[in-house]
Amino acid sequence: MTKFIRHKQKGFTLIELMIVVGIIGILAAIAIPTFLNYQLKAKTAEAKTNIGGIRTSQDSYKAENDAYLVCAVSPAGGGQSVKTPWVDAGGYGSIGFFPVGEVYYMYEVVIANGAGGAAGQEVAIDAQGDLDDDTNDAFFTMSSNATTVGGQSGVASTKAWEITGSGDDF
Repeated sequence: MTKFIRHKQKGFTLIELMIVVGIIGILAAIAIPTFLNYQLKAKTAEAKTNIGGIRTSQDSYKAENDAYLVCAVSPAGGGQSVKTPWVDAGGYGSIGFFPVGEVYYMYEVVIANGAGGAAGQEVAIDAQGDLDDDTNDAFFTMSSNATTVGGQSGVASTKAWEITGSGDDF
């Protein structure tokens, strides 16, 4: 009489392996774009933070000198997906703005309607960068609009600052 010896098979079938690979592929298709978007938003936060810092420095400078200061584009050649060392191209040191470390964006302060940002003039703080190297830049602008508080005569005018953005990295 012949005995059949049954060997216990170990391992996974091809179907089981294909199912696992499919599940991993679906999870990766969801996770990778989400992660890349998260990184882009984190880099974008730099622009908003530094624009706010420049605004605070400009307001302090204006309080002491009765005028805003035009600041040239800095750092020149920045605005890429790789951080660029900060170089004060003109004006930022005078207002007391020094970002910590390297930056992704290029910054500039522009004053409309003449120099110095006197009462009623608009000041724009711009940030520009291409964080994903697709040649479509993201632009952020914080601008001031001269307004009169309460609409009453004799009340000091103030600037209502607002930030706007555009581009594919926004």
